[in-house]
Amino acid sequence: MAPVPSFPVKVGHIDDVQELKKNKPTCIPERFVRDMIERPKLGTVTTPSSCNLNIPVVDLSKIMNSQDEIMKLSTSCEEWGFFQVINHGIDLDLLEKMEKIAMEFFMLPLEEKQKYPMAPGTVQGYGQAFVFSEDQKLDWCNMFALGVEPHFIRNPKLWPTKPLDFSETVDIYSREIRKLCKNLLKYIAISLGLNEDIFEEMFGLAVQAVRINYYPECPRPDLVLGLSPHSDGSALTVLQQGKGSSVGLQILKDNVWVPVQPIPNALVINIGDTIEVLTNGRYKSVEHRAVTHQEKDRLSIVTFYAPSYEIELGPLPELVDENNPCKYKRYNHGEYSMHYVTNKLQGKKTLEFAKIYNN
Repeated sequence: MAPVPSFPVKVGHIDDVQELKKNKPTCIPERFVRDMIERPKLGTVTTPSSCNLNIPVVDLSKIMNSQDEIMKLSTSCEEWGFFQVINHGIDLDLLEKMEKIAMEFFMLPLEEKQKYPMAPGTVQGYGQAFVFSEDQKLDWCNMFALGVEPHFIRNPKLWPTKPLDFSETVDIYSREIRKLCKNLLKYIAISLGLNEDIFEEMFGLAVQAVRINYYPECPRPDLVLGLSPHSDGSALTVLQQGKGSSVGLQILKDNVWVPVQPIPNALVINIGDTIEVLTNGRYKSVEHRAVTHQEKDRLSIVTFYAPSYEIELGPLPELVDENNPCKYKRYNHGEYSMHYVTNKLQGKKTLEFAKIYNN
């Protein structure tokens, strides 16, 4: 089964942000208003002069025969934890169809979407994930999330009948993204000087989930966050940004929030906590967040790819030596997944579960 909390969760009343937007609120409900220190400084994002504004771009069509492209991948994972991949091999019509049915789902009447509710403390269904108390601040976002692979993590009651081709499209899309993740992990292994199949052989029957995020326009984007700062618990995360959407994704680089400018037809890839642990911190998961926009909405389609819940994980011996002592303990990935999904999003705090602290 997919991880679920073993304790009762009371989340209080959660407003649906699309319904809030329809009512044209003159003020933002208090649960969405962030403390001063958390509020985004919109329009004032600056970076140190040493920091390039744009995250690296990796061309997958060149990588097989290009050491330069492998080096670019390595630098991306080591210094950024993020990159955009172009010529990824996924049919652009499929990306467009996935975006279309995702938007159609969010445009359904509220009562239709509420047929697939995200139960408190869980991460599948329609609603807000990672909410664990009645006074926790909320994100200006509606989410719809589904477990995809292996099949036993699926909850068939949460797969919608509208739009009519939703389930079929998600299945086809997810198969293609799965191939991409396996391919990327092969090249990540090569960039580390490892056997190219090491991750696939280690991961067993990999876990895959998809989450669609919809961020409506917000009258006060300076007071809210679309998604709280966090790193991902996955091995890899693949993000498709809706065409024409506002620029919402930001990553924390040198203690500054840097916006990720979408490239047409590219996919955004980020390193998850699992790869940070396996590489003993050489490749790092990076905090990221989403901000909102006063006049434009935003859609994103996110796939999380991770090892089987049964797998024991820890730093690879090849990446541990006297100069790079072991930074993380070995742990069961299912236990880590439970730890991740039963805590609110709070930077990289979840990874403390695995860290070794030397006195």
